[in-house]
Amino acid sequence: MASLNKLKNLLMLALDWILYSAGVAEQCRVTVTQPRFQQTDSSINSVSLPCTFSASGCSSSPQVLWFRYLTNTHQDLCTPACTDNQKYKVQSSANNISLEIKDLTVNDSAVYICGIAFAESASPLSKQTGDGTVLTVTEKQQSNGKLTSLIIVSSLLFLYSSAVLTSFVVYKKNRFLPTKNVALNQNILNNLQKLNSGRKVFQAIAQELQKQRYARHCQQPVSIHLPVPTVLGGK
Repeated sequence: MASLNKLKNLLMLALDWILYSAGVAEQCRVTVTQPRFQQTDSSINSVSLPCTFSASGCSSSPQVLWFRYLTNTHQDLCTPACTDNQKYKVQSSANNISLEIKDLTVNDSAVYICGIAFAESASPLSKQTGDGTVLTVTEKQQSNGKLTSLIIVSSLLFLYSSAVLTSFVVYKKNRFLPTKNVALNQNILNNLQKLNSGRKVFQAIAQELQKQRYARHCQQPVSIHLPVPTVLGGK
């Protein structure tokens, strides 16, 4: 933190040197605000670092300056022209200023400081910087891809298991229903066979009784009634 404060003092001196030839103007007061931290993934193509400011008693348009603070040194990114137009781009809208960083890598992790300066004012308060935004760029998160793959595989396994279970239930249903029908039909056939057997027994008994009646009828003696001859006598 002490190194960062020293850096801010150096930046203020640099701003004074840049705007030294502007001359003296009315009192101007500027306040700059930046988010303290910002984190992103290197798989994202670009990131935008926001910066807002408020000004009172200032005329004309401000100059927007961006610096980057590394471990032991700082770099001028846009003062106000950017050193690498392919990498950095300043976008402004009213009191909102942002620095767009393209082609992100882990090497872009640093403290980015936004500065606002009104060239027509010699007041020290007309040239202010924010507290800086600590940008942390991480490597591409492979875990998200692995998690997505795991979810897809789990979903496919669930669908496969559901299909197998459904097929098994349908197979069992189609298998046991005919078995029940066959058993029922077999039971009906057995009953019919028993009924036919009973009829045959009844018919055999009836035939046997008829034979016995016929035999008895044949064994009875036959009575022959002959006419009595009339004896003719003389009277």
